[in-house]
Amino acid sequence: MILTGADIVVETLIEQGVKTVFGYPGGQVINLYDALYTRSDRIHHVLTAHEQGASHAADGYARASGEVGVVIATSGPGATNLVTGIATAYLDSIPLVAITGNVPNSLIGRDSFQEVDITGVTLPITKHNFLVKSVDKLADTIREAFVIAKSGRPGPVLVDIPKDVQVATFPYQPCPVVEKIPQKLAKGDKLSRAAQMIAEAQKPYIYFGGGAVSADVSEEIIALADKIDAPIGCTMMGLSCVPVNNPRYLGMEGMHGHYASSVGQDEADLIITIGARFSDRATGNVAKYARRAQIIHIDGDSAEIDKNISVELGIACDMKDGLRRLIDLVSEKKHPDWMARIAELKAEEAEQFKRVTATDRITPYALIQETAKHTAPDTPIVTDVGQHQMWVAQFYPFQSARTFISSGGLGTMGFGLGAAIGAAKATGKRTVLFTGDGSFGMNLHELATVTSENVPVTIVIMNNHVLGMVRQWQTLFFQKHYSNTDLHERKTDFVKLADAFGLKGFRINELSELSSTMEKVFAEDGPVLVECMIDQDEFVLPMLPPGGCIEDIITETEGGAK
Repeated sequence: MILTGADIVVETLIEQGVKTVFGYPGGQVINLYDALYTRSDRIHHVLTAHEQGASHAADGYARASGEVGVVIATSGPGATNLVTGIATAYLDSIPLVAITGNVPNSLIGRDSFQEVDITGVTLPITKHNFLVKSVDKLADTIREAFVIAKSGRPGPVLVDIPKDVQVATFPYQPCPVVEKIPQKLAKGDKLSRAAQMIAEAQKPYIYFGGGAVSADVSEEIIALADKIDAPIGCTMMGLSCVPVNNPRYLGMEGMHGHYASSVGQDEADLIITIGARFSDRATGNVAKYARRAQIIHIDGDSAEIDKNISVELGIACDMKDGLRRLIDLVSEKKHPDWMARIAELKAEEAEQFKRVTATDRITPYALIQETAKHTAPDTPIVTDVGQHQMWVAQFYPFQSARTFISSGGLGTMGFGLGAAIGAAKATGKRTVLFTGDGSFGMNLHELATVTSENVPVTIVIMNNHVLGMVRQWQTLFFQKHYSNTDLHERKTDFVKLADAFGLKGFRINELSELSSTMEKVFAEDGPVLVECMIDQDEFVLPMLPPGGCIEDIITETEGGAK
């Protein structure tokens, strides 16, 4: 059938299984939006308040579902407003297809109204991008974008479409949903060497990251740990891949990781790394990282092997296949002394936690635990970036994979509300957003989307009237020079703001109000906001100082634990 380029774009999205797209219309995508209008029974468009919110929503959709997220924006400022969201997806390896309009081919390069070289702008933050200059290339280009976005190490792809290409006509022929490009399988000799290293180890430690979530290897990680009698730790991006109630699971390690997890990794003699990139927040001082250990690094991206940390054995492969074959190769082992040491570390951590929570005021931990009482194991939990993010990472009881949704690599304040919208749309489940007053202020206009779409999001704001994480650094490392981190002069009333946008708002001032108020919050059917007042001097601990190592770990602050 003969279709316009705009019709071809939308038909190809439907063909590829896309049910929901996020975006904002404009002059150079009016044709695309007309095509969406005539197919609204087959594809749903979510109108956000800002293109950045749309990109975060598509990102959250992808993280929660494992499918490719799709966002649409017009040329110029519409396209550039996507940049932060595209970069967020790129740094966390999230499959995303961004479709932008552009001025007609005849006007490109002439400084036309709302013309920006968006392919040039996004070159460093996409896996690949395309400027489609001819309608006959359009459908296949979009299909290729989906292949690239979801194959190998996932990531964002941008497709820029000039206006005249959207208007032109061409025969459209439907095709099947594109498949991922198969990854290379691990070589047998490398797996045999890994099995030998595991057999010789006395203190093995399994360490996984976001790549393990993408590769869906939760069962394989647990099976390997059980067979070789090893504890399990993870990066922030790996959270939710292994249930917190697994007896071998120690939680997140690194700058704000659990004490037992970070110290256990430091004392291990073999670290089996699965889908992690050894970022600076995870390693600290690389010269002092894992000094006692050999490292096996299993990853889907060969570029990660030896990039930040030199390892004894790197295996770039299909991680699910590689782990299954490795499990078959290793012999069952027991390490009673090592596991006894891990138990000691867990006991030390528990004592530290008692000191931190020994208070009659509202703590982030109490708020998180109370919230968790009202959520199901498969509830998507979204965060913004800052102290609240780390508290959730440390203490929320994750049970199901893909339920922790947060900006890791880029650390994007303002990510959370858009991402929560996307996660709720992807799963059809009530989604919880934990945010701070600083992060929430960056994209709170997406409350308009939450209410207009009646998205079931519970927004939990930890309000300490400061930019908490930066202030914590200023306290510990900058002689308490609180430069521009105090937000007390802001008069924003989040409860009144909720009412203005059309959703119910609550406020918690005292610990005695916590339980009863959260009962009311979770009794609401639609979107709801609750603001919880917390102490500005509540710190995220433990903490490894930037560039520090395990000997520098901070477990309490001067004058008592905070």
